Order: sequence, then structure tokens, then C-alpha cells
Amino acid sequence: MFQLLPCAHPSCLLSLRLLAFLFLSVIMLQMTFQALTKGCVCGYPGIPGDPGHNGSPGDVGLRGDRGIQGPLGPPGRPGPKGEIGVPGHKGNIGYRGERGARGEKGDQGDKGDAPVISKSAFSVGLTAHTKLPAANAPIRFDKIIYNEQNHFDPATGRFTCAAAGAYFFTYHITVFSRNVKVALVKNGAKIIHTTDNYQSSEDQAAGGAVLHLEVGDKVWLQVAGGELFNGLFADEDDDTTFSGFLIFGA
Repeated sequence: MFQLLPCAHPSCLLSLRLLAFLFLSVIMLQMTFQALTKGCVCGYPGIPGDPGHNGSPGDVGLRGDRGIQGPLGPPGRPGPKGEIGVPGHKGNIGYRGERGARGEKGDQGDKGDAPVISKSAFSVGLTAHTKLPAANAPIRFDKIIYNEQNHFDPATGRFTCAAAGAYFFTYHITVFSRNVKVALVKNGAKIIHTTDNYQSSEDQAAGGAVLHLEVGDKVWLQVAGGELFNGLFADEDDDTTFSGFLIFGA
């Protein structure tokens, strides 16, 4: 290599600087040549350039996994009052409550009308003049034992209902000289029959029934077997009777 001698002249200093510059240039060219022959230029980092423009938005990515539920937020403000809903189904009957305290005694009410109690009863019998009555017709009992309401008519032998309800009718017969067959009749319909055969001495026969009657219904006793079955007897010592009375009103 070169050996530089010291010199204080200005021209010498200029020459030295020029030689140094040339020497460095040669070295730089050599380095550049080597880099080109190796395919790489290794220079000093340059000044950073200006930021580039924003790129276009990318495609929507796949949906991620559900995250962990966050903490419960504070209660929101009450919303407006909704409309009245449809009535629900009727519930079951609840348990019976305890008995309440006894209330105070109320004022005495006005006196009501007296209850109307219907009354109807009769009891009649035959006499020596009406014994052995005609067949198939109401027996005309002419001995009045009780007939305060006059619901039994001795002229016709019929009882006429004046108060609807349940009635009890009964008859007791002394049988003599002929057989007996009688029927208890209501409005022409035979309800019950009683028969007794005469055995050469006085005999007894009886019958009875409970009937429901309406106002105007008629009840009577009649011989039902012809003239040979009308042995209903009565005298001073023997009686044949027919009775009836209201049990209760309808």
C-alpha cells in the first residue's frame, strides 16, 4: 500500500484529501461489484416512507364460540302497565274457614199471618132403616157420628174433598143374613174390595186405605156383588160405619 509523507503545504493537504476520496471510491465500487455478482445489494436502511392507503375490507370470518355469560345487570325501569288478561280458570273450593263469632240478635220482625190448617173429617153409620143397602150405588149412611165440616153428604153417600192432601178412609161392617162384598170408590174407580161370607151368625168385616185427593174428588162405599152381597147390618146393638179424615195437606 501507499505510504504518505507529512506535508504542511495547502496543496499537499488537498492532494491528500483527493487521494483518500479516490481510495474510498475504489473500495465502494469493489464492494458494489461483489454484491452484484452475488445477487444482493446490501445498502444502508433508507428513510421510512409514507403510510400506505387503507386496504379493502376482508371477508366475514366464521362465527366464534359462545362466550361466558356475563354478570346480571342492574334492574331496568318498570315498563308501562299491560292490558287486563283473560280471566283464569275457577280454582278449587278452599278449606272451610273457622266459625265466626255469633252476631247480635236482630230486631223482632212483624207478626205474620196465622197459618191456615185445613181440617176435614167425618164418621157415619147405617141405621135399621138403611141396612141391606142397594147394590152398585153409593151407600147412604144416615147416622151422623161426626161431620163438622159437612164434607160428607148423607143424601148422596159421597165425601167431597175440600182441601187437597192425603186422607185415610176406613169402614167396619157387621155381616148378617147375607154375604158381603163392598168396594171403596174414588171418582167412580174401585180402589179396594172387601168380601165376607155369611155363616149363619153375625160376622165382622173391615177395610181401609190412604188416598191422595185433590179438591173436588169424591169418595164413597158401595156394594159391589149384587143383591146377594149386601148383608151390611145395623140395629140398636150392631153397627156398620164409614169414616175418613185428612192426614196432611198437599
